[in-house]
Amino acid sequence: MDATLHDPLIGHVLDGRYRVVERIAVGGMATVYRAVDTRLDRVLALKVMHPALVSDEGFVARFIREAKAVARLDHANIVGVLDQGADGAYVYLAMEYVDGCTLRDVLRERGALAVRPALEILEPMLAGLAAAHRAGLVHRDIKPENVLIGSDGRVKVADFGLVRGVDSQTSADTGSLLGTVSYLAPEQIESGAVDARTDVYACGVLLYEMLTGGKPHTGDSPAQVLYAHVHQDVPAPSDAVPELAPQLDQLVAAATTRVPARRLGDAAAMLAQARGARAALSDAQLDARPPAARDEAGGAGGEGGPVGSEDRTRRVSRLPGVVRQEPAEVHHTARIDLPAGPPPSDPPAVPRRRLSRRGVLSLVVAGVLLLVGGIGVWYINSGQFQQTPGVYDLPRAEAEQRMRDAGLGVRVVERFSENIEADHVITTDPERGERVRNNATVTLFVSQGPEVSGVPNLRGVPLEEAREQLADAGLVVGDEARRFSDEVPRGAVIGSDPEPGTELRPDSAVDLVVSRGRELSVPNVVGTAEGTAMQRLAEAGFEVEVAPERVHSEEEAGTVAEQTPAAGESWAEGETVELSISKGPEMVLVPDVRGEDEDEAVRVLEDLGFEVNVNRLFFTGQVFNQSVRDEEAARGSTITLWVR
Repeated sequence: MDATLHDPLIGHVLDGRYRVVERIAVGGMATVYRAVDTRLDRVLALKVMHPALVSDEGFVARFIREAKAVARLDHANIVGVLDQGADGAYVYLAMEYVDGCTLRDVLRERGALAVRPALEILEPMLAGLAAAHRAGLVHRDIKPENVLIGSDGRVKVADFGLVRGVDSQTSADTGSLLGTVSYLAPEQIESGAVDARTDVYACGVLLYEMLTGGKPHTGDSPAQVLYAHVHQDVPAPSDAVPELAPQLDQLVAAATTRVPARRLGDAAAMLAQARGARAALSDAQLDARPPAARDEAGGAGGEGGPVGSEDRTRRVSRLPGVVRQEPAEVHHTARIDLPAGPPPSDPPAVPRRRLSRRGVLSLVVAGVLLLVGGIGVWYINSGQFQQTPGVYDLPRAEAEQRMRDAGLGVRVVERFSENIEADHVITTDPERGERVRNNATVTLFVSQGPEVSGVPNLRGVPLEEAREQLADAGLVVGDEARRFSDEVPRGAVIGSDPEPGTELRPDSAVDLVVSRGRELSVPNVVGTAEGTAMQRLAEAGFEVEVAPERVHSEEEAGTVAEQTPAAGESWAEGETVELSISKGPEMVLVPDVRGEDEDEAVRVLEDLGFEVNVNRLFFTGQVFNQSVRDEEAARGSTITLWVR
């Protein structure tokens, strides 16, 4: 059964404008739908944030803020953001709809790509990223799933600059997590730092995958892949595909060097090097079929059945080669060909002369001086320095030993970390690969594990004080339930959920059960004089509140007409019982209904609020007498009719 049948948004018109047609994809932060703009009658994509995340106001504000930033980008290779809004529990983005497939679909169907189509995908992708980098925006999540290829071959980068949910409400299985961490730069893993160079690193990994059909670093768990990105260089693509040209190895190496300062600075720099590499390759090198390539049906070497869904295979099969397009706004740097000068003439012959012994000695002395000077300059500039060793995620003892083996001093600072195991290294100062003196001291930032707060024992603590204690512990109050208690005073805490001593992440909610006080039975004071009723309720342990306006009732004036709660109900000691005081029955003029049919006479009197008693001489007939007429009687009293 189609899972979209159970999606409540299918068929719904969001914000009175966008009719949701089908679900396209589901992620940790949002669900993407194909929708129709009913005002402009056009197809678009709606990215709807999961309702569970909408309660986080900071998250929503960042989502909207970055969406506005991306909406200012107008580039042919970036999926455009058209609109943003909210409809009840749904916060959404309206985006350009790309009818085609993702680069992940292409790689899944074809394995590796030849150099030409790989560059024809990479270059427009880099062009879009370059425009964003110039505007100060960083993607942060470049991967094949976020590179869209239209059915016409047009390449677009999706999910640009939007926030990524990584809290307890965002879940991912190991497979999808492995797919994401495969493109993270080392500095992104170690310290969370991101800039244009982190996007460049991901593009280098993506190019490696297109050329070889596999990722540069693999492992059985995300931690193994992360460790490899930090401690191992991305291998040259030619290690897996020997026939690849050296220019492609150089391009991947320049994009994926682990030290950010040595990496290509942004997408524009990588685009320039990619175009230079393409120009240096022959047609045979550009079109050579890699060993891992599969045909369009999914079989290696033209054999085997289809891979993936029929729809995706159909879309990928329409891509014999990606259409390489140059956006109109891209202006290439002009190349000036200098006129060729005359060929250099041979230098005039210089007569050879034998050096004297003194001359030879002078040259030797000069060489020694140059050598000594060079060694001195080398020592001043490099010899007394080294690079900080990489110890990310190593156990503390092993990291300290590695630093000491390198002749460096060690200082340890402990920090909480959501991602790094306790007693393992989070990062260093100076960072890995930075130049330090041989006798310098390196600070190791060591994980204490996730920050946790213990639930305090709040039994018997007044509610306001309990709230303060939870705030001091970094926790928040969840639900507050009320319950009778003979032991805990009214307004104090009986217990908590979770129980005292339980360790929770900061800002976790703790539910409280608050005492209502002793359970008492409310006495019956209806019909009792006001003062007497108040005294009886006070003696029973209740507060009393009297309604300011008196009401008509059957009770005598000055007595209690109604009480809330009713007599016999359970109420807590010290809680308030509300009283309404009677001003006596309401008097109503009784009309003369003699001569009227029985039914009509009864209707008239009942409409005035009287009870009616009928005495019949026959089965039915007319009224010939009544107990009260033409004078006032209390509303609700009984009027007797005689009928014959």
